[in-house]
Amino acid sequence: MRYLVYIFAVLLISAACQGNGQTAVDYVPDTTLLSKAYETYKEPSIVHRRFKHADIEPLILKREDGPAFEVTQLGSSVLGKPIYELKYGNGPKKVMLWSQMHGNEPTATMALMDLFNFLEAQGDGMDSIRNLLREQTSIYFIPMLNPDGADVYTRRNAMDVDLNRDARAGATVEGRILIQAAKRVQPHYGFNLHDMNIYYNVPGTPNPATIALLAPAYNAEREVNEVRGNAMKIAAGINRILQGYVPDGVAKYDDTHSPRAFGDNFQAWGASTVLIESGGYRNDPEKQFIRKLNFIIILNSLIEIAQDSYHQYNIAEYDAIPFSSSQLSDVLLRNVGASRDSLDYRVDLSINRDEHTVGSDYYVRSRITDVGDLKENYGYTDLDAQGYHFIQGKVYPTIFRNLDDVSQERAMELLRQGYYAIQLAEMPENKHHNLPLVVFHEHKPAPASPNLGREANFFLAKDGVPAYAVINGYLIDLSAIPTQEFKNYVR
Repeated sequence: MRYLVYIFAVLLISAACQGNGQTAVDYVPDTTLLSKAYETYKEPSIVHRRFKHADIEPLILKREDGPAFEVTQLGSSVLGKPIYELKYGNGPKKVMLWSQMHGNEPTATMALMDLFNFLEAQGDGMDSIRNLLREQTSIYFIPMLNPDGADVYTRRNAMDVDLNRDARAGATVEGRILIQAAKRVQPHYGFNLHDMNIYYNVPGTPNPATIALLAPAYNAEREVNEVRGNAMKIAAGINRILQGYVPDGVAKYDDTHSPRAFGDNFQAWGASTVLIESGGYRNDPEKQFIRKLNFIIILNSLIEIAQDSYHQYNIAEYDAIPFSSSQLSDVLLRNVGASRDSLDYRVDLSINRDEHTVGSDYYVRSRITDVGDLKENYGYTDLDAQGYHFIQGKVYPTIFRNLDDVSQERAMELLRQGYYAIQLAEMPENKHHNLPLVVFHEHKPAPASPNLGREANFFLAKDGVPAYAVINGYLIDLSAIPTQEFKNYVR
């Protein structure tokens, strides 16, 4: 009841401010309520990033006959997959949101499925929010603009074109669908929803840029007019909320003008457009926490647009958000002792694990991405290896029949004895495994070395005794029981 009275008061203020778009409404987001809404309406059928068009299409089509949304097929992808628009509300302020124009950038699509669940619900004490949005906004959602790319988890569409570089030419069917939708709707606001790689950080800190924001430039001079200025204010409000969840975990994306990009063109077409990039967060490989953040900031931004409360923020707040840096890696090892010929030296090693998609799952392959003085760099896992020395591991001489013959405990015993790789007599049908070992059938791994581009499979030893293992880019403390999941594969 307290919340309903509060929202009603906000609506009265908003009504009094109609016709004056620059009047600031005094509104404080209720993040507890927004978080509760997410937990209540999170779509349970989606729990990982590599969902397909076939996974979300039923979630869209089941709303065709409901009262909350107008569902329209806008067209089809290159490979014939339907692309849908869901419209909510009949208010004067038109908002367009599109997600997954890059097929391997799915975080916001998950959040939109959650948001659809919320918007069609009723009788839970949050109807004032829904009424506000229905009466003050018309919201046009286009989830998964690139279904062909999503199905194989790749950036580009089936024509190998980057859809976010097709706003000017309109060479792709998917790009033309978005252009035509923009011409038809003529939105006042836009949200361009993406993922970025997890190696961006907030400059000068080890913090991942969990969310990066941008009010894209509408011209090469990066001028600020009222349209772009309003987008900056909306982004400033988003940043305020995020600082409560990921302190010093928000950055700005590069604002260099791109005449081919949709965000830049939407801004030029008169829609105050915010780019939301979902980055990385520790121990969130499937980006489920970042999914929650997307839900919260998107829903709150729609509330702020509906009641004009984003005018309470100022452009200076947006300008104060730092631009993202790229100094983060999966593992950073500092002061590693190494030897080459008769030369002893000490070096920092940066290691990344590259993901390789197989169906709805993936495995990783590691590589040493940088070698040298990396004092200003950071790692999700960061170890000062002063006093430890790089040594190669050994291949266990006995061949195992299959993966079932090796337990996690046995794998750790082998690592402590300096064995990093085992051979299987049989190649398993499912090559994925969660053992902290290099596992091969026929192709014996190459010897390790602390060199750029090499796979990261080695030990850190003290007085010749292995203390840490680095297996396929995962750092393993040999004195502890590993708790992480290893996304490894049989070679």
